[in-house]
Amino acid sequence: MGNEVTVSKPKCLITGGAGFIGSNLSNFIQEIGWDLDIVDDLSSGKKEFLNVELRSERLWVEDFCSPEVLERISRKTYDFVFHLAANPRVGYSVSNPVESNDINVTKSLMLVDACRDNVSKFIFASSSAIYGESKNLPTLESEIPNPKSPYALQKLIIENYLKLYSDLYGLDSICLRFFNVYGPNQLGNSAYSTAVSAWLTALFSGLVLRSDGDGTQTRDMVFVQDVVRALAKSAVTKTCGCEILNIGTGVSISNNDILDLIRYKYDTILVNQAPARVGDVKHTLSSIERAGSLIGYEPKYDFMHGFKETFRWYDSNWEWLRKIL
Repeated sequence: MGNEVTVSKPKCLITGGAGFIGSNLSNFIQEIGWDLDIVDDLSSGKKEFLNVELRSERLWVEDFCSPEVLERISRKTYDFVFHLAANPRVGYSVSNPVESNDINVTKSLMLVDACRDNVSKFIFASSSAIYGESKNLPTLESEIPNPKSPYALQKLIIENYLKLYSDLYGLDSICLRFFNVYGPNQLGNSAYSTAVSAWLTALFSGLVLRSDGDGTQTRDMVFVQDVVRALAKSAVTKTCGCEILNIGTGVSISNNDILDLIRYKYDTILVNQAPARVGDVKHTLSSIERAGSLIGYEPKYDFMHGFKETFRWYDSNWEWLRKIL
């Protein structure tokens, strides 16, 4: 791992901290003893995903760029700001580019601007969607971006703003381009839904599973706990300027292969073939060497291990999960 910043007890703000990735990060940050505040408007996040103490004492249910949040940042309250809040639905951004731009660009820029001169580092949850249909697999961070949806373009715009804010104002930041994240706290009806969560939700609900396209599309599926560790490492590793890192596994799996794993245990499942989704890319595969070199990132979960953990979470929590779906 790279050189670490020495902060006795970092104070963090996590936007979207009750969402899928955000809740896993919030719980982890609490467990390692850092101080944190969570802001989430609960439009897609679930307070039930947070540890009891966090949901009762550290969660602000409001917009991430509300005057209260921005004012608190301006008072230099935080060492690190993790910006995970977004409207992450590719399909929604295609149908509603202006509305998604308001959250993903306009409000995000307001948050970035409040952080200049006021925080040690800004950690941004970006996306591999920026690459579009990459011609080079595995994909390096130096790949020329080719976004295929407003959502992907909006992530790229904030990355470019962070580069500019580094040059103009000296704001240190790291943009983590997440590949396909899955794991506990990801519901099949959420904006973050992957094939894994969508199919497990349908399976436990007794519904027909839907497969988009021919199923040969492949994804670099990264388990959420590996993503959480990458976020924490990004905060405490000494960096200057604006860094961009891929966060994946360096291994891809097809949707058909994931379905076969489910069929192995439930051979009577029914699958409905649907058209490929607008804005989706055919294949993703990350190069993670740079993340390993800069922040010491090394995924601990292969897909089989992560899938079993996710299945176990659904199986043991289904009684209360179905009440919040």
